[in-house]
Amino acid sequence: MIRFLIKRFVQDYENVSDPEVRAAYGMLSGTLGLINNFVLFALKLTVGLVINSIAVISDAFNNLSDFCTSLIQIFGVKMSCKPPDKNHPQGHGRSEYIASLAVAFVIFSVGTRLFGSSFEKMIRPEQPTVNVTVLVLLSVSVFVKIWMFSYNRSIGERIDSEINKAAAQDSISDAAATFVVVLGTFIGTFTTFPIDGILGLVISFLVMYTGFKIARDSASLLLGRSLSDDAVQKIRKIALSSEVITGVHDLIVHDYGPGKTYASMHAEVSQLSDIVEAHDQVDRIEQKIYKELGVKITIHMDPMESAKPEGKEE
Repeated sequence: MIRFLIKRFVQDYENVSDPEVRAAYGMLSGTLGLINNFVLFALKLTVGLVINSIAVISDAFNNLSDFCTSLIQIFGVKMSCKPPDKNHPQGHGRSEYIASLAVAFVIFSVGTRLFGSSFEKMIRPEQPTVNVTVLVLLSVSVFVKIWMFSYNRSIGERIDSEINKAAAQDSISDAAATFVVVLGTFIGTFTTFPIDGILGLVISFLVMYTGFKIARDSASLLLGRSLSDDAVQKIRKIALSSEVITGVHDLIVHDYGPGKTYASMHAEVSQLSDIVEAHDQVDRIEQKIYKELGVKITIHMDPMESAKPEGKEE
């Protein structure tokens, strides 16, 4: 279904490097999140109030927080796709990381509130009233969240969007939480043990952990996460494939948002090399690195008296 929606609402959907296409993907996933999470919130809140279950009500407000995160997602995508200006010459790509961090804070705050209400419910337990219709409705919501996980993960990987990846993590944790609620609500009809409050506590911890994990990943990106070891090795391998480059060092990376990774590096060349030929080869290496890794790199040539043995460049 998500493929049909992408083809229907995202023009030129295969050109994911285009900021406008990325924005269209973000708007689509954000809008789906708004609709799905609001419907799930209304459904679960109604069910929770009818059967007097704090676990279901907690799960409902978890979906309300997801509704808010979808709003933040749309805002973040819009901001990140703004073109560069005088004060932000590298664009606004990091806005997406900031939006992901805001999503994390909303999720974590909801988890702390759910913890308090669930703890109180555990101390003063009330038996929920359950029927088959309630269990079916809650089970359907699990499948909705699994679908949301699927399309957010797909879009996140396709356009390399941290906020979509965060939404995917949140959706799968929500699906697990609701499944636990369904199971616990069913078991709770056969016992006086305060399982409703205990399940509420479990959900609150799950929600808080999701918020913490998203915050950790977003903060790492904002602080300037380095390239993976695999990407660094690929850059070195591509550079050393040139006949004139005998070594590389001082690789520095700057991440300005998805699709906006810049780097600089020193390449060692023999002082006896033809400067024009060496410059042409370095240009080709820069283009090859960008084509294969999406990193816009600037390589500075360092003339060397003699070639260093390969493997001792750094």
